[in-house]
Amino acid sequence: MPVWDDVVGQARAVEQLAAAARDADAYVTAEATGEPVALSGSAMTHAWLFTGPPGCGRSTAARAFAAALQCVSPDRALGGQPGCGFCDGCHTSLVGTHADVEVVRTDLLTIGVKETRDLVRRAQMSPAGGRWQVIVLEDADRLTEGAGNVLLKAVEEPASRTVWLLCAPSTEDVLPTIRSRCRTLSLRTPPVDAVADMLVRRDGVEPGPAAAAARATQGHIGRARRLATDERARARRAAVLRLPQRVADIGGALKAAQELVDAAAEDAKQAAEEIDAKETEELRTALGASEGKRLPRGTAGAMKELEDRQKRRATRTQRDSLDLALTDLTGFYRDVLARQFGSTAALADEEAGDAVTQLAASSRPEQTLRRIEAILECRTALDRNVAPLLAVEAMAMSLRAG
Repeated sequence: MPVWDDVVGQARAVEQLAAAARDADAYVTAEATGEPVALSGSAMTHAWLFTGPPGCGRSTAARAFAAALQCVSPDRALGGQPGCGFCDGCHTSLVGTHADVEVVRTDLLTIGVKETRDLVRRAQMSPAGGRWQVIVLEDADRLTEGAGNVLLKAVEEPASRTVWLLCAPSTEDVLPTIRSRCRTLSLRTPPVDAVADMLVRRDGVEPGPAAAAARATQGHIGRARRLATDERARARRAAVLRLPQRVADIGGALKAAQELVDAAAEDAKQAAEEIDAKETEELRTALGASEGKRLPRGTAGAMKELEDRQKRRATRTQRDSLDLALTDLTGFYRDVLARQFGSTAALADEEAGDAVTQLAASSRPEQTLRRIEAILECRTALDRNVAPLLAVEAMAMSLRAG
């Protein structure tokens, strides 16, 4: 199965990436025979910026392209296209074990200067396998300004066999000096039918639940997969969609806000417990303090740095969980607004159909718009480090007022 099969609903982007992979393969082949060719003027370039809305598959497309660049299928000599999906180069790139493909993602709120300098040093190395050194930076929008300036020099003057693949929601999320040196590839939200088909084909989900999950998440691939395969995710979404019916009075609104924040904190705690314990034990072992022994003198700083990193990761996990709930809530009110304007389009969540119909009949479109704005303001407040409970309580009161 070609590596492009997981890039859902992005035919134009796949065509462009496949052409670049062909030119890159021709470059490596010619150089191996002593007849190097220039990349200038070809579909291939040394730095790419993958942009698109959340859930469109930016990182999936970047990893598929990285695999195609490392493809060593013998069929290429017979006119086959790079990216077969079966050879050692493709397989190891996709599963994350290829020596020349570095995939960088972060659990923290930002990517700092230290981590970026480590990447830049790696980017200067020659490929171990003789093809390309590929750096996939999945969260390029989380680079601090200092980290961005560190990265700029590497993107501006790359090694001859190094390719940077940066992923961000939009071009505005990276420094202008960086994006001006990258070839931008814009992805779109994949069609609901394409996401449902992928869930059936790749995850073995039944067609009915797959279609419902794809429709509920409006084509967000990651959320659709989680909703279709995780019972807890479905339960959390159902609880969030009951919130509009619980804000009829002040007490109910404040209680619903508290429960929403508590649920996000519990999600963050459950996600962190196992990872934190493993990281702590590994560091203690590396410092020579395994099996209950005390830490050696002078190593407390390393433990403190790990604890700080774990706290920052927990903060991001809680924010991500809250943001997911707010996105589901926005979808609910979007359905309400559609019904108020007489649309007969399918609802994002059929199970909430009665609540949508009831609220649409008992309120006006301008109230619904104000409620959607209140949710967006809550997301903005969370991005600005407002205390989660205060931000969600303010949103709940605005939902009640309409």
